Amino acid sequence: MPTTPLETRASIELFSIGRANSSAPLSPWRKDSVGMGVSHHIIASADFSRRKPRKGQIPRPKGAVPKGFVPKSRVDTSTQKREKSDSGDEDGSRTVVSGGRAGPSKKPAEMKAGSDEDIEIENESDRTVSTSQLLDAVRSDETEENERMAVTDDDVAETSTPKILAESEEGEGDGTPFRSKHLDVVGSDIVNEADGTLSTRKTLGVLTSDSEESGTIAEIDEYKTKTELTKPELLNHSETSLDHDPEMEECSIKKVELDADMYRQMLENLAQENFSKGNKMFVYPQVVKPDQDIELVLNRSLSTLKEEPDVLIMGAFNDWRWKHFKVKLNKTHLNGDWWSCQLYVPKEAYKIDFVFFNGGDVYDNNDKKDFFINVEGGMDVLSFEDVLLEEKRRELERLATEQAERERQAEEDQRKEAERAAREADKAQARMEVEKRQEAIHLVMKKAVKATDNVWRIEPNEFKGGDSVRLYYNRCSGPLAHANELWIHGGHNNWNEGVSITGRLFQSGKKDADWWYVDVVVPDRALILDWVFADGPPKNAHIYDNNYFQDFHAIVRMCMPEELYWVEEEDRIYNKIQEERRLKEEAIRAKAERTARMKSETKARTMKMFLLSQKHIVYTEPVDVQAGSAVTVFYNPSNTVLNGKPEVWFRGSFNHWTHRNGPLPPQKMLPTDNSLHVKATVKVPLDAYKMDFVFSEKEDGGIYDNKNGMDYHIPVFGGITKEPPMHIVHVSVEMAPIAKVGGLGDVVTSLSRAVQDLGHNVDIILPKYDCLNLSNVKEFQFSRSYHWGGTEIKVWFGKVEGLSVYFLEPQNGLFGTGCIYGCRNDAERFSFFCHAALEFLHQSGWNPDILHCHDWSSAPVAWLFKDYYMHYSLSKARVVFTIHNLEFGAHLIGKAMEYSDMATTVSHTYSKEVSGNSVIAPHLHKFHGILNGIDPDIWDPYNDKFIPVSYTSENVVEGKKAAKETLQQRLGLKRADLPLVGIITRLTVQKGIHLIKHAIWRTLERNGQVVLLGSAPDPRIQNDFVNLANQLHSTHGDRARLCLTYDEPLSHLIYAGADFIVVPSIFEPCGLTQLTAMRYGSIPVVRKTGGLYDTVFDVDHDKERAQAQGLEPNGFSFDGADIAGVDYALNRAISSWYDGRDWFNSLCKTAMEQDWSWNRPALDYLEFYHAARK
Repeated sequence: MPTTPLETRASIELFSIGRANSSAPLSPWRKDSVGMGVSHHIIASADFSRRKPRKGQIPRPKGAVPKGFVPKSRVDTSTQKREKSDSGDEDGSRTVVSGGRAGPSKKPAEMKAGSDEDIEIENESDRTVSTSQLLDAVRSDETEENERMAVTDDDVAETSTPKILAESEEGEGDGTPFRSKHLDVVGSDIVNEADGTLSTRKTLGVLTSDSEESGTIAEIDEYKTKTELTKPELLNHSETSLDHDPEMEECSIKKVELDADMYRQMLENLAQENFSKGNKMFVYPQVVKPDQDIELVLNRSLSTLKEEPDVLIMGAFNDWRWKHFKVKLNKTHLNGDWWSCQLYVPKEAYKIDFVFFNGGDVYDNNDKKDFFINVEGGMDVLSFEDVLLEEKRRELERLATEQAERERQAEEDQRKEAERAAREADKAQARMEVEKRQEAIHLVMKKAVKATDNVWRIEPNEFKGGDSVRLYYNRCSGPLAHANELWIHGGHNNWNEGVSITGRLFQSGKKDADWWYVDVVVPDRALILDWVFADGPPKNAHIYDNNYFQDFHAIVRMCMPEELYWVEEEDRIYNKIQEERRLKEEAIRAKAERTARMKSETKARTMKMFLLSQKHIVYTEPVDVQAGSAVTVFYNPSNTVLNGKPEVWFRGSFNHWTHRNGPLPPQKMLPTDNSLHVKATVKVPLDAYKMDFVFSEKEDGGIYDNKNGMDYHIPVFGGITKEPPMHIVHVSVEMAPIAKVGGLGDVVTSLSRAVQDLGHNVDIILPKYDCLNLSNVKEFQFSRSYHWGGTEIKVWFGKVEGLSVYFLEPQNGLFGTGCIYGCRNDAERFSFFCHAALEFLHQSGWNPDILHCHDWSSAPVAWLFKDYYMHYSLSKARVVFTIHNLEFGAHLIGKAMEYSDMATTVSHTYSKEVSGNSVIAPHLHKFHGILNGIDPDIWDPYNDKFIPVSYTSENVVEGKKAAKETLQQRLGLKRADLPLVGIITRLTVQKGIHLIKHAIWRTLERNGQVVLLGSAPDPRIQNDFVNLANQLHSTHGDRARLCLTYDEPLSHLIYAGADFIVVPSIFEPCGLTQLTAMRYGSIPVVRKTGGLYDTVFDVDHDKERAQAQGLEPNGFSFDGADIAGVDYALNRAISSWYDGRDWFNSLCKTAMEQDWSWNRPALDYLEFYHAARK
């Protein structure tokens, strides 16, 4: 019989939100939050009108919704199945929906007492739910309270969730595209008694948000799905079912009615209380927590939207930074003009930011302050930053993977295109080769005969490829009449494959002449046989009968059409060319891969040495600091200014002290077991690329150890943020290889390349001399011109060794002198250039981070910048000045020292040697030594085109042996296994010319060989060595050679072929000769001064000093500047060659494996650049 509708407005209608099944509104909130009142968590925030909302969505967790909206159900019940179907597990997200009314029902539902079928309950909005669904909720609650098992009704129908199209949005919160579905779902499950099916009627509101314009609401009026629900299927349901007691069911229904009434009354009270206080909105539950659904309720009558038919919410989380959303609100049945919607609060949220609008251009943004709700009990702002960083890391990994795939595909496409072009070229080459051979063979055939009377004949006289024939020769017919032996040297097809037939002739015994014979097998593809006769086998013959330089030829009968033969020949030649090309390309590719691998391994070893270079003071565990992980810093105060202090405090930050979180709180360092070190552990953020720290004696400061103003810095690996590139501009008058006089040119080029390889932007400004070697300048072109100093200055641009170079050409002729140095007005020329370079930067609008000037020649940059440009367009630049040689221009160097922000010289020892100089001493606080390096691409024995055999440390013995033999042969020295001493130098007093002479004579006395390559700028010194060369070449011509010139290819061969390289400099700021020598496995013999002392560790005296640098001994050295010192070092070196060849070879291998490239110095220079900017 008909039943009276049960009033369930509050639970079914007001919050009829979320899932399509009817159990969704039955919420156990009443057990968690029983307090009533206006939420004090709704707060005003920033001006929404100034924000441009980003698109996004609120992803919902997989599986059932959080507790507070859905009653718990027993595992494997039909309710759970409906929830799984409706929760959107297929795409991994849930739909955001809002509550509201579906409109009046055309037909009231009925409830039949005593029926086994579902009992339907009708509410005021005509929404119907089955009794069994209500019982499921009640039983689930009872199970939770009484720890009994819930019972579900087998007769509950399962319906499939209708698929609803929503426009795709791209969320900016996590950087990934996803589906945004904002839906209004209000439905009634009605049993169709006529056909036994369940029809689900739903009114769906689809809110799109593809643009910043107002959303569009598309109405899908009726979506019907029918699921067959026949009696047998219900009776045979596989889920567990218990018999229902009608009385129990009636009690349960009454309990649901009571709970719904209480819940409705509670919401009515909340609405009334908030309205009375003038609050236009409230939220439930009142304490918002992450990872839960909430209901947000707005009183439209108190809003600027009071006249609008549609009300929507637009918002995001965490100060508008996370997962943007738009949701429609629906009219509730609370007393008053209350509208509501449901939102899911993600677990990452600490705040909800939102405004209301009408879907168009009418907003309620809380008087331009926006609304926001704090989320309690979740992550804080810093934790959310980590979430964003992790999202960014994943996005960067994805982008890197995609980029790698694109590059791989591009390389593959390029390889295929190159392969196609190569095939076409190979085919063309094969055709040309065949045409050439055809023409040559046709010419030879005209000369071919079957026999020559009384000279030679072949039996049989008709033969084809593969036949065995006997060739007769009359010895007395030609120049071999008196030869003891006769040999045939033969081939075919005009000697196409060289000598392929050899054999000794035997006397035939025929009486008519002196006939000899040999049996020959005719090559298969021979068209013609070619041969000569000789008195011995190949390479041992002296007399030939070659038919008066015409050779002998006999035609071979063809077994196929000539045209087909040449087609096959072309194909054979093509295949041979292809195979040769393939093998060549594989060898090149394998060599390139090995070169790259060796460079990478060397760089990794150097980085580790760099990280451990101050282990006696500070180091980390792990050595390679990884972003997102913890690192422990170990510090030994006994080696610093904090020695003896009772406490040591760690003070640090990240990214050169610029990290978003600011400095870390001071941390008291703890003692370590059995060690002088103290330690502190730090969490490294994901967006760190550099770790920065200093140490102090107190929490609030006191005495600091800040590494003499440099601070301690350790690179961080694996971070999502890369170090921003610095812009470094070198102003220099030299640059290798286009304008090189000394080591300055090498340093400018090599240092710039190394820093650029580390990701920074480097430019070089150079005078445009009329003597420039422009053949090494790529993309050379006119750039612009400007006026300064009373003249026009033309600017040219080009690429040198991959570096951007700007050439300044003043039209006043200052650099049209045919030389770099040597003019009487050099100081005036270079001062003008320095000022012109700064003016070029100013007029070009550049604002570099670092201006790097070198030696006296570009020293004026330092004070001209500070006097004229620092406070204008070049405001952020800092000046770094490098002294390459204090011997020249000391006054200008002193002034640059005063004005520069940081100053360096080219080795640690040289910085100490000149520290007492009057132009250096006042500025020691900013003066440091950094070793120079060599360019490993220019000086590379594995890829050196000037040496006969490529080699690495693995085959250094074989490689150097081949180079020595080639060097001996080229210079006319005796080819013998003797110790060979090389000297490659400029012949100046600084280089110790008197010690060089003595080293030459001492080597000859020890039965060694000596080679000198170099010239003297002083004519007197040059003439002196010319006389010495003449003397040595006449008395020791097989063991001494002096090449008094500059010869780049010869220098490579000497480095590779010499056993020792002698560098006896009186002073040497750095020196590159000894570094290049070790790169080629030659052992340096040096005087202990400047950079020579810093790089060469004596095998007998410097083992501990080498170990302190993470190295092994690598050469021989001496003190003093006299011949006794040279003898001490050189005698030990030559004796080691004679007495212990295996030990000596291992020393060569050790020296060769040490990294003296710019890998380490570039890292040091970057530290100084940052220190200059600090």
